Amino acid sequence: MQEYSTKVSYSAWWRQWALPVLVLLALSALPGCNAGKVNYRNGRYHSARDVARMKAAERARGRGRAPVTVKTKSKTAAGRTKMVSRRPGASPIAANVPAPIAEVIETARSYQGTPYRYGGTTRLGMDCSGLLYESFAAIKVSIPRSSNEQAQWGEPVKPQNLQPGDLVFFGASPGSSTITHVGMVTVATPESVQFIHSSSSLGVIENALETDYYLSRFIKAVRPRL
Repeated sequence: MQEYSTKVSYSAWWRQWALPVLVLLALSALPGCNAGKVNYRNGRYHSARDVARMKAAERARGRGRAPVTVKTKSKTAAGRTKMVSRRPGASPIAANVPAPIAEVIETARSYQGTPYRYGGTTRLGMDCSGLLYESFAAIKVSIPRSSNEQAQWGEPVKPQNLQPGDLVFFGASPGSSTITHVGMVTVATPESVQFIHSSSSLGVIENALETDYYLSRFIKAVRPRL
C-alpha cells in the first residue's frame, strides 16, 4: 500500500512540475518564429541593400514629423554669443528664391538620408561634391566634380550676404585653409543659415552654419554661375 501511494505521488509530481519545466526548456531552445527572416518585410524577402534603403527612406520621412525646437549658439556682429532657437529638418524655401535654385535645393533634399560614400553619386551612397554635382544636373547645369574646383565656380560671397543656392566650403580642422568639404545653402535668414551636405558620418543632412563646429572650419562661399 505504501509503495503504491509513493508511485502515485511521484507520478502526480512529474505531471505537475517536472514535465512542464522540460517542455518550456525544449521550446526555448527552438529558433524563434522570425529567426532567419530579418530581411522579410510585408511578407517579402529583401536584400540587405534594399533593407538599408528602406531604413534610410524611413529616417527621411521621420524628419517630416513634428520637430522639436533646439537651441544653437550664434555670434552677433558685436562678437557676443547668443542662443538661436531653430527646428531641425527642412525649412520651406523662401518665395523669392529663383525657380532654378529652388529646384536644385529640392533635388538635394530628395537625397536626405542617403549614406556617405567617397566618389558616390547615387542614392546608394554619395559624397559632398557629388551631391551638388547631381543636384545642379537637375536643371541641366554641369558643375565641376571636386570641391576644390567647385570653389572656383562662382563669385565669392561674404558670410553675411549668403543666399539659398550659394556654396559653402570647409576645411578638415579649425583654421585650415585647405578645402575638403562643400555644402549648399538652403535657408538664409537673420537668425540662421542652413546648408545641405553629405556628412561623412551622417550622410546627406541639413545643418546650421552658425554652430561652432562649422564656423571654425568655414573657409569661403561662392555664388554659382548660372
